[in-house]
Amino acid sequence: MGASLVTLNQVGKTFKTNSKEETVLQNINLSIEDGETVSILGKSGCGKSTLLNVIGGFHAPTKGSVLFEGEQVTNPSRRAIMLFQHYALLPWRSVLKNVELGLEPEGLSASEQRERAETYLALVGLKDSLHQFPSQLSGGMQQRVAIARALAIRPEMILMDEPFAALDTFTRYYLQDELMKIQQQEKTNIVLVTHDIDEAVYLSDRIFMMDANPGRIRRTVDIELPKPRDRSHRDFQYYRKLILDEFDFSQRDQSVEYNI
Repeated sequence: MGASLVTLNQVGKTFKTNSKEETVLQNINLSIEDGETVSILGKSGCGKSTLLNVIGGFHAPTKGSVLFEGEQVTNPSRRAIMLFQHYALLPWRSVLKNVELGLEPEGLSASEQRERAETYLALVGLKDSLHQFPSQLSGGMQQRVAIARALAIRPEMILMDEPFAALDTFTRYYLQDELMKIQQQEKTNIVLVTHDIDEAVYLSDRIFMMDANPGRIRRTVDIELPKPRDRSHRDFQYYRKLILDEFDFSQRDQSVEYNI
């Protein structure tokens, strides 16, 4: 791990709707170290996505401060790229052209854009799909295009809002493995919003567990397991049970709130 990349100090976020105020986040204090993959984990409605948007500069905090390498975050930048579960690919552009789209503001020549786009599409295993269109791809392949587009920008951080939630279990596991390999190769910091406990334990160096009403950090858990990880290993199950117990996930609570 390196120095602190992102720091949130006493962050709060309030939204005004129909003259009413709703406090979504309160007293958020956290830091993300350079080189980390961290997860923000909690039940639906606890403010996970709002917190991710605050980190990325898409929402300004009502209180407190967000610092990126010591500088105040006041708006989105290409240093932190958001990746959603809905892939946001343009259906009329090929795979290659979708990735090149993210490079247009960088002032690269056409050949430089193509070379970089092809490099990252090869990294996610899509070098043979350059000229296909999104409608010709599976959901997992479309998400890989979105990951390649984000990586091609070479951001310092990728913010991921439940990126694998819409995928089947096998595809999700495959992409989790690929994401881990890519992160280790590219050294890109990742902040992942999820309500999937296994996903958080599998991918993360640290997990920020959230409570709701208003959203706040309940506990931070360091995942001290080597990567790649074995989901069936007793050490993995130790962390899984620790989190389940922390949320008091008893029989009466077993519903759709978590993917376990």
